[in-house]
Amino acid sequence: MDLFDYMRDNTMKKEAPLASRLRPVTLEEVVGQSHIIGEDKLLYRAIKADKISSIIFYGPPGTGKTTLAKVIANTTSSTFTQINATSAGKKDMEAVVVEAKDTLGRYGKRTILFIDEIHRFNKGQQDYLLPYVEDGTVVLIGATTENPYFEVNSALLSRSIIFELKPLDKEDIKTLLRRAVYDVERGMGAYKAEIAEDALDFLADIANGDARAALNAIEIGILTTERLADGHIHITLPVASECIQKRVLKYDKDGDNHYDTISAFIKSMRGSDPDAAVYYLARMLYAGEEVAFIARRIMICAAEDVSNADPNALVVATSAALAVERLGMPEARIVLAQAATYVACAPKSNSAICAIDDAMSVVENEKTATIPAYLMDAHYKGAAKLGHGLGYQYAHSFENHYVEQQYLPDEIKDRKFYIPSDNGYEVKIQEYFRKIKGNGKK
Repeated sequence: MDLFDYMRDNTMKKEAPLASRLRPVTLEEVVGQSHIIGEDKLLYRAIKADKISSIIFYGPPGTGKTTLAKVIANTTSSTFTQINATSAGKKDMEAVVVEAKDTLGRYGKRTILFIDEIHRFNKGQQDYLLPYVEDGTVVLIGATTENPYFEVNSALLSRSIIFELKPLDKEDIKTLLRRAVYDVERGMGAYKAEIAEDALDFLADIANGDARAALNAIEIGILTTERLADGHIHITLPVASECIQKRVLKYDKDGDNHYDTISAFIKSMRGSDPDAAVYYLARMLYAGEEVAFIARRIMICAAEDVSNADPNALVVATSAALAVERLGMPEARIVLAQAATYVACAPKSNSAICAIDDAMSVVENEKTATIPAYLMDAHYKGAAKLGHGLGYQYAHSFENHYVEQQYLPDEIKDRKFYIPSDNGYEVKIQEYFRKIKGNGKK
């Protein structure tokens, strides 16, 4: 490296985006992802021992895939080479392989090849790497935001360990933001900036697990905000909102706004108002409410307020909960809207919750009633001698698959718990009972 190369590298480091400058150098500096780089985890031990095998990092943007690759680059004694699948072609890979063979032959050193966005390579490009990964010419580290089981060749997958990175939690993002604001050497501490706690909370929350988005926002904030008379740059909540180009919505996930909004959302679905339901859904999504939490509330409403008036409501709500877990935002908003409007438009009944609450009250407050002997299990040893199961009438042996038989204990034999409403499918339930009652002859 000559003087000009050295000066160019130093300039690029100084002018690099904050997210790049703050990238951890060692494992100890990495924030989050303790499920794969905790001290007792395989990846941590492999990096520390410099015994990396081919791996695929899979996770959303800003979760640290490239960061972990850089940490490996800083700790390994192997040659480290990086290419990006969006711009690299087969010739680039051929050059890497030639150099890797030469390095291995001359110096006995392995070459670690990091391919960012590996899902961008087509099947032929991925196939080209396979023999060199297999014979150890290169150790592959791939990074992808797409499910590797769909986007990476199965042959490469079978020779790699897949590590899934999770979105950083709010406290992890706050740690990085504080480091960005106050770190003098690699952060922006030289600017003498200060960040208000509510602004810190807002940026950490709105970043939705993406560290890069949060760091880009704080960098813009510090670079574009004027100093006050005290000589400091103050990152307030309005400044933070401008930096990330998102309006601050008064919504505290642990406060009144959270409970008031979810309450209005549920009551709108219960009240059969799909427009209001979608509006409150939008407010929660905009404020960064967890989609899994919203999905759970829709499931509860489907069971509590729709019940058997439309049994399919719970099916839709449960399917939506599974879908949002797999999709994430922004697509999850569509699934939640479908489920919320379905529940809002469905016929309503609270018969199920009334039934179980009434039954729970009886169980809790009254003496435990005796199960009729003919309903008891007759299969275990000695049961028949005790009269268990004797006299039980098998419903399928009778007309309409129904027989008049007492199922409740004697003490509460006349109690009614489930009373179908006059709405939706429960009308058919009532008709069914009217049809079979009194037709229990063999």
